[in-house]
Amino acid sequence: MRWLTLAAVLVAAALLAALELLLQPLYIGSVPAPVGTVLVLLTMPWLVHAAADVSTATAVAASPLVVWVVVLGVLGFAGPGGDVLLPATWQSLLLLVAGLLAGLLPLRRIVEAADRRRVRRSTERNGDPHGMIRS
Repeated sequence: MRWLTLAAVLVAAALLAALELLLQPLYIGSVPAPVGTVLVLLTMPWLVHAAADVSTATAVAASPLVVWVVVLGVLGFAGPGGDVLLPATWQSLLLLVAGLLAGLLPLRRIVEAADRRRVRRSTERNGDPHGMIRS
C-alpha cells in the first residue's frame, strides 16, 4: 500500500510539472504572472514530504523532484511537435530555480532528520552517554 502511495505521488509530480510548465508564461494584461512558480512553491515540499512518509531513504524522498525535473526537461525543451515550452526568459529560470529550491530544502531537512535518528540509535546501542561519535 505504501508503494501505491509513492506511485500516486510520482504521477502527481509529473502532472503538476506539466501544468506548471503550461501556466508559467501566463500574462495578466501586459504584466507577466508566473503562476507556475507559485504552484511549484506550494506543491513541491508537499510531494517530497509525502514521498518521505513512504520511506526515509534519500532516493525515495528525492524521487518527486527527479520526476519533476525530467518531465520539465522533456516537455520544456523537446515539447510536443517540437515546440519549446520553456523559452529562454526570466520566467523559465524562475520556475527552474524555485522548483529545485522548493524540493531540495525539505529534502535536506528529511535527510538530516534521518541522520540524527541513525546517530541516536547508534549511540544507544553502544552505550555512549555523551553522544560522542567514535571513528
